[in-house]
Amino acid sequence: MKKGTIIGLSIAGLFVIIFLWGFGRYNSIVTSDELVSQGWSNVQSQYQRRADLIPNLVETVKGYATHESKTLTDVVEARAKATQVTVDPTNITPEKLAEFQAAQSNVGSAIGRLLVSVEAYPDLKANQNFRDLQVQLESTENRISVARDRFNEAVTGYNMKIRYIPGNIIASITGFEKKEKFNAEAGSQKAPQVKF
Repeated sequence: MKKGTIIGLSIAGLFVIIFLWGFGRYNSIVTSDELVSQGWSNVQSQYQRRADLIPNLVETVKGYATHESKTLTDVVEARAKATQVTVDPTNITPEKLAEFQAAQSNVGSAIGRLLVSVEAYPDLKANQNFRDLQVQLESTENRISVARDRFNEAVTGYNMKIRYIPGNIIASITGFEKKEKFNAEAGSQKAPQVKF
């Protein structure tokens, strides 16, 4: 073979290797992006589970705590507002994520106030349906925490792939951008004071 042919085939082979390597990197970023979307879907699923439990909780409490109507109304309104806030998993902006977190925080606060007001009703606390709902809510809150942690792990993996060299080159060419994680609520790092 001629020297020019060997050099030409070598250069063509190098381009093929670089091309295949680029495809591999791109597919790796796409996989991470899909894991972020899946993680977000799991977070929303757990919040939906909580939203689905709220009407049952409210109806159970309503029969016992007739003069707690303001608290019950707050829970129902917080749930309604939270279910209206949607975030597109392919475009999780910091603003939409903050709006989603605020709406879900309001639901959590309203449920907390409701559960505190229940302390005044020993018959309600002894009611099996109410106790079952409390256990389901506690379980759901734990599931929400796990889903949020897994979502943050998926976002971290994705963000690392698009920031590391050479993934950052592929990401910038193909339009992949950094994703936002869940953050702790303001003031949550401060331990509550308990006084007896």
